Amino acid sequence: MTPAAGPTEQPDHDERAPTTVVFDVGEVLIDETRVWAVWADLIGVSPLTFASVLGAAIVQGEASAAVFAHLAPNLDWPSFEAEHERRYGGFRDEDLYPDVRRCLEELVGLGFAVVIAGNQPARRRAQLEALGLPHDAMAMSEELGVAKPDPAFFERVLDLAGSDEPTELLYVGDRIDNDVLPAAAAGLRTCWLRRGPWGQLQDLPEAAEEPDLVLEGLGELATLLTTWRGGTT
Repeated sequence: MTPAAGPTEQPDHDERAPTTVVFDVGEVLIDETRVWAVWADLIGVSPLTFASVLGAAIVQGEASAAVFAHLAPNLDWPSFEAEHERRYGGFRDEDLYPDVRRCLEELVGLGFAVVIAGNQPARRRAQLEALGLPHDAMAMSEELGVAKPDPAFFERVLDLAGSDEPTELLYVGDRIDNDVLPAAAAGLRTCWLRRGPWGQLQDLPEAAEEPDLVLEGLGELATLLTTWRGGTT
């Protein structure tokens, strides 16, 4: 397991610090426990069983949809998406990880631009905006017309941030396959947030370049970025 960066650790390179921080949504800002619990209820299994099979699918490199093939192979689960959304009710304040609001407020206060962009349906944007999170720009993959890990997603993120220099952006994501590796390939700086099922169970390939930051939470992100750019908090 890659060790998490400490509160005073500075990334081991000489490049200028990013000026914009881009946040993924699921398991970075939003705890998806309720998302999966509602699906478990819909297909008639316990949340523990659903979580266990999801974890196994992640370890085996399968997509999250593989859970349904394992637990309910005869179920046309996409036809239940509307009912899932009705029961789920969209993002709520209780779904925010406890460190999110303070982190975003600190970053904005320190002069960093904050962008929110992840693989989500377009309706999630209004739900996030209703939570009042500080940000400079926001768009979901459905709005952008492309989803991670497609390189075009990160091109859209650059446009969203109003930048033509990828190293000005730090992408914060929980997944190696969808976030860290494709963001790095697109030239962005990367922060691997090791929480949630993907963050806990995925590992960085041996040949892959280390992320710029590896964290277990967002509490120290503002401090680390300030140290990186040579300032003080």
